[in-house]
Amino acid sequence: MADETIGVVGAGIVGLATAREIALRRPGTRVVVFEKEREVSLHQTGHNSGVVHAGIYYTPGSLKADLTVRGVSLLREYCQDRALPYQEIGKLVVAVREDELGRMENLYERAKNNHVPELRKISKEEIKELEPHAGGVAALHSPRTAITDYPAIARAFAQDITDSGGEVKLGFPVTGITNVPGGIEVSSGQLGVPPAEGWGRVRVDRLILCAGLQSDAVAKLAQDKQEPKIIPFRGEYMLLRQDRTHLVRGLIYPVPDPRYPFLGVHFTPRVDGTVEVGPNAVLALAREGYRRSRISPGDLLGLAAYPGAWRMAAQHWRTGIKEYRGSFSAAVFMKDAKLYVPGVGVQDVVRGGAGVRAQALDRDGTLVDDFRIHQVGRITAVRNAPSPAATASMAIAEHIVGAVFGDA
Repeated sequence: MADETIGVVGAGIVGLATAREIALRRPGTRVVVFEKEREVSLHQTGHNSGVVHAGIYYTPGSLKADLTVRGVSLLREYCQDRALPYQEIGKLVVAVREDELGRMENLYERAKNNHVPELRKISKEEIKELEPHAGGVAALHSPRTAITDYPAIARAFAQDITDSGGEVKLGFPVTGITNVPGGIEVSSGQLGVPPAEGWGRVRVDRLILCAGLQSDAVAKLAQDKQEPKIIPFRGEYMLLRQDRTHLVRGLIYPVPDPRYPFLGVHFTPRVDGTVEVGPNAVLALAREGYRRSRISPGDLLGLAAYPGAWRMAAQHWRTGIKEYRGSFSAAVFMKDAKLYVPGVGVQDVVRGGAGVRAQALDRDGTLVDDFRIHQVGRITAVRNAPSPAATASMAIAEHIVGAVFGDA
């Protein structure tokens, strides 16, 4: 129906892309985005590495693989149209030991099945031609892998929404989702505190939840099932000193361990000219715990009460200890990094920023790797949108909107 009102909870890049897709695909539909912060893209989007992933890592045929490949072309075209940064600086996925070559070969076959453009295997000598300061015995080279500015893209999406007649309600924390006759009431406010006039309750015909770090909490308001639960992992970065950034030309990544959804410590040039080293992956003590000192008793209690968290800890405690050692010691942090760029040491880096990943976890302790989207009546809940959600955001939006309106 052309006169419908569609609500979207969350003004990260996935929520904004989804709202924008509705506004473009269904003219006449009113779109309202609800965001608890006073700016868009302050959390996962705003702390993103800026990499536009080409689709190397993902299981062929998975939703993640399909949406990433589609998302890259959409994002590239959007950035070109809006004069937003999009730099194809290329990526090396480097094997530093002979025993990694089998995994690298498997990765190559997976990437070919995902139609990653111009990907090729290169020798130790060819690594040096592309990255004179890099180590490694062999690598995969993806010349079309790019970097961009995701917060700038998110702000452009928000502008597209308002230009189309939609609304982005900032400072509107969603505290209630109630089914009412013919629709849904979205409410905001603290208990016992009257909401500001015009901001307390909004009726929509359908609602899409894209709440990122808060996705399970917001889904609970919508009576969705408990699983998967969001476990926050903080990724901390070092920055190469400005006089050492010349040591890295493009993206330098390790061959990933298939047991984990994290890619390991890598070198990431940014569009502003800086070069990040990292991240590690440590359990955060708050969903928005960008600093070690940030602790949320409520988040910790929720974590302790979830059986999946204990099962995850039993499986991965050794890795967890290693990651925490790197969090407190720059020397330990840089030990892995030096395998890929041997000339870089503790003296060449300073502490950088951090991001928090919304890692979805099932009750059995399994780290959820693919996208998960639930339908609860008139509500669509994006329960897990892992990396590369930013890369795939416009394709995810197409998928969600197609599912909501039945025109996929």
